[in-house]
Amino acid sequence: MIYVVIPAKDFHGAKQRLAGLLQPHERSALARATLTDTLTACVQAEGLAGIGVVTCDCEVAELAESLRAEVLWEAEARGQSAAVARGGRECLRRGIPSMLTMPGDIPLLTAADVEALASAAQSAAPVVLVPNREDTGTNALVLTPPDCLPVAFGDDSFRRHLRLCAERGLAVDVRRMPRVALDIDTPEDLAVFVAQHVPSHSLQALTDLGVLERCTVAPCPVVSDPSS
Repeated sequence: MIYVVIPAKDFHGAKQRLAGLLQPHERSALARATLTDTLTACVQAEGLAGIGVVTCDCEVAELAESLRAEVLWEAEARGQSAAVARGGRECLRRGIPSMLTMPGDIPLLTAADVEALASAAQSAAPVVLVPNREDTGTNALVLTPPDCLPVAFGDDSFRRHLRLCAERGLAVDVRRMPRVALDIDTPEDLAVFVAQHVPSHSLQALTDLGVLERCTVAPCPVVSDPSS
């Protein structure tokens, strides 16, 4: 069995790298919508031991509970690595053998993607990594057991996780999953997402805010997953 851990900061402080494109209330609405899309895909997936949102924010917690996810409270926001480590300790406490962690802003994520990642826990490698579009960040990480690798998110975390695996002699399975690879950090990410025209809470939020034109840059690649 595998438990999904999703760190989530407060909506009002999210998406700072979009500050040149979106106003504060627009960034907050987008953060809420992307977390909704991510959690919806996880909740629809089968075969999970549970879904935990690590947060210290009441608004985030309320959304998580409304979508039938569990809230793993932390006393204060100490960053993604600390939040994921919190989730890993919870897995160990419950005797859950594997952990899957993803950020809460993957709006194209599907239940099939989550199930594929859950199945990856059966890989011979104890660590499964899915990089972001630029091969710099880590957009999904499967650990078996949950404490086999000290997580190290932040700039260039994909290469840092590879290096940590090498230092510890841990086999690693790198998977390319285009939908999982698209998180929303930059205006370029947002433009690629909008270009897909995939119905989602995130696309609806941008439509309702009247900012779709602002978020469009042509040409943008189409995100497709040949395994779908």
